[in-house]
Amino acid sequence: MTVPGTRSRWLRGTRSPGARTLLVCFPHAGGAAGFFHDWAALTPPWLDVLAVQYPSRQDRLNDPCPATIEELADTVAEALVREAADGPPLALFGHSMGSAVAYEVAGRLTDAGIAPARLVVSGRGRPRGPHELAPRAAPDDDEILRHVRTLDPAGAALYDHPDLRPVIMPALRADFRMLAAHRPAPLRRLAVPVTACGGDRDPVCPVAELSSWSDVTAREPEVRVFEGGHFYLTPRKADVLALLAARLA
Repeated sequence: MTVPGTRSRWLRGTRSPGARTLLVCFPHAGGAAGFFHDWAALTPPWLDVLAVQYPSRQDRLNDPCPATIEELADTVAEALVREAADGPPLALFGHSMGSAVAYEVAGRLTDAGIAPARLVVSGRGRPRGPHELAPRAAPDDDEILRHVRTLDPAGAALYDHPDLRPVIMPALRADFRMLAAHRPAPLRRLAVPVTACGGDRDPVCPVAELSSWSDVTAREPEVRVFEGGHFYLTPRKADVLALLAARLA
C-alpha cells in the first residue's frame, strides 16, 4: 500500500507506510521530476523516492522560476520540513544543477534540526564562492544550447522542435541564469556524509572535480565513478540505485 507523497506542489512520488528512508531527488538544469519517474520501482521497498518538481515545467508550466538557487532552496526546504514531520529520515540526491540545490537544501534542513542522513551529489563539483569565481552574466540561448548539446546530444534535440522549444526553453534559461549567479558566501561545511558520483567521460565535470566536495564537508566525501558521460546515470541506473540502497540501508 502506498499513500500520496505530493503534499505540496514541489514534490512528486508516493510514500510507503513502512519505508525507513526517504530519498529526495533534485533534477538537472532544464530537468523535471519525471527524470526520476521509474526510480521508486527499482529501489527496495524500505526506500521511498520523491522527486522535486521545479517551477516552469511539466505540471508547473505557469509557475514562475525563483531568481536564485538560494530562493529555490528556501522553498524546497520548507516543503521537506513538512514532509519530514511524520516520516522517515531524509537523504538527498542531486544531479548536475540538482547537486547545487541539494547542497543548499541540506544546510537549511540541518538548521531546522533535520540533518539529511546522506547527501549524494552527481555530475558537478562543489559550489564556488565569490572570492573564487565571480558571478557571470547569464548565457544567451545559443550558449545554453551549445552546452546542452555537449552534455546530452540526444536530449538536446527537443529544443530544436519548433512547437516544443517555446514551451521548454524558459525553464532551461532560468536554470542557467541561477547557476551563473550562484556564488554562496560563506561556503558552508556540511556535517553530513557525502557521496560524489560522476561519469568517467563527463566533459564538464572531470573525475578530479568530484573530490572538491571535501572543501564543504566535515568529513572526506566518498567518490564513486561510473562508466559514461554527464548523463551516465541513465545507462548505469541499476548500478547507481544499488549504490544508493547500500549507503542508505
